[in-house]
Amino acid sequence: MNDLQLFKGNEAAAEAAIRAGCRYFFGYPITPQNEIPEYLSWRLPEVGGVFLQAESEVAAINMVYGAAGAGARTMTSSSSPGISLKQEGISYIAAAELPCVIVNMVRAGPGLGGIQPAQSDYFQATRGGGHGDYRTVVLGPAGVQEMVDLTFDAFDIADRYRNPVMVLGDGVMGQMMEPVRFPSMVNVEDLPKKEWATTGRRGRRERNLIKSLYLDPEILMKHNRKLDDKYRTIREQEVRWERVDADDAEWLFVAYGTTARIVRKAIGDMRREGQKVGMLRPITLWPFPEKAFDDPEGRIRGYFVVEMSMGQMVEDVRLSVEGRAPIGFYGTAGGVMPDYRDVRRKMEEFIQEVGGAQ
Repeated sequence: MNDLQLFKGNEAAAEAAIRAGCRYFFGYPITPQNEIPEYLSWRLPEVGGVFLQAESEVAAINMVYGAAGAGARTMTSSSSPGISLKQEGISYIAAAELPCVIVNMVRAGPGLGGIQPAQSDYFQATRGGGHGDYRTVVLGPAGVQEMVDLTFDAFDIADRYRNPVMVLGDGVMGQMMEPVRFPSMVNVEDLPKKEWATTGRRGRRERNLIKSLYLDPEILMKHNRKLDDKYRTIREQEVRWERVDADDAEWLFVAYGTTARIVRKAIGDMRREGQKVGMLRPITLWPFPEKAFDDPEGRIRGYFVVEMSMGQMVEDVRLSVEGRAPIGFYGTAGGVMPDYRDVRRKMEEFIQEVGGAQ
């Protein structure tokens, strides 16, 4: 491992991709993620890789399809409206069972919106914004070090399941600077061989074929069931979460990404005053950590979800809690970040309302 280095979130994700063995990047500029392609435009040639600014987001994601089909570790990055344009290609990539990494530094929406940070792409990321039955693994870092760690891990997860993986950051995380340690550089030649890749027949009797078009309904249904079996395995093997001050907590905040950092400050203030609060932070947004909400002792009196959206992850929290405890919500939108004092006040109002009703 290297010594600590001060890095901006966008550039840290780009360097982590290089170290994970990514050698092909295709993208198109959009604020607030532009430092990723800018960094890779000079860094990739240094390691024998290829950087290409496509003519559009649609072109970029289809170039990713081609590089992934040839067995390369490849990625793209964008921000909200750009990711929307890539959705058809992401659906194709998932259907063709190709590994790739997609970084989304979320900005405020809907529509063209604004360039300030938001978390309003949660539905788009976790439900699959394209057509058909498919899933994208979604990782939600909460700092620049996690931008490094999760981007690095994303390439292994993508290869393991032959599936796209999205790293879901936001505008503030991409722009802020923190000290980080980078993992050692992967030797691309040491990566497991992809026998399914379209790299020529090389004496094989059968050719490799990558596609997402199945005109026979029975064959397409069989393919969908195969994909669903894979997603079930991912749900069993890849769930990640963090619990903060939760061992004795009676009230749990639920937050991810940048918002979780704000919630930590509110928790610290409230616990110093003797309030039994903690936090459950999902790290995999899909698969969502449903098991983390198990409460066999029945100690948790309520959950309070905080998001930079009008309420998206809160739906997954409701599905996970299954009515066992009340759920509150506080959200901001349009690029407005929640203030920890407002978060604390809303939580205390929720505790008073729910506690008084019991």
